[in-house]
Order: sequence, then C-alpha cells, then structure tokens
Amino acid sequence: MRRLLQILKGIVAELSDQSAYQRYLTAHGEVESPEAWRRFQDHHWAAKSRRGRCC
Repeated sequence: MRRLLQILKGIVAELSDQSAYQRYLTAHGEVESPEAWRRFQDHHWAAKSRRGRCC
C-alpha cells in the first residue's frame, strides 16, 4: 500500500510539473522561490512552443 502511494505521488508530481521544476532548480543551482518558478515557467513554455506539433 505504501509503495502504491509513493507511485501515485510521483505521478502527480510529474503531471503538475513539480518534478520538472525540481530538476530545473538542481540544474541551475537555484532555490525555490516565486522568481525561480517564474523563470522555470518561462523556460518551460518557451521550450514547449519551439517543439513542433505532430498533427
């Protein structure tokens, strides 16, 4: 049961961009803050918009 909750927690973190945000903080040597979140969002959406759409 505990393992299932850990898996579900990980899925929710991925879906809500929290895991990506933590990876961004680690990669850029930043700490959590509203400004860091804003930079992450700007970076994330810029990268997302550069990727082409399939169909």
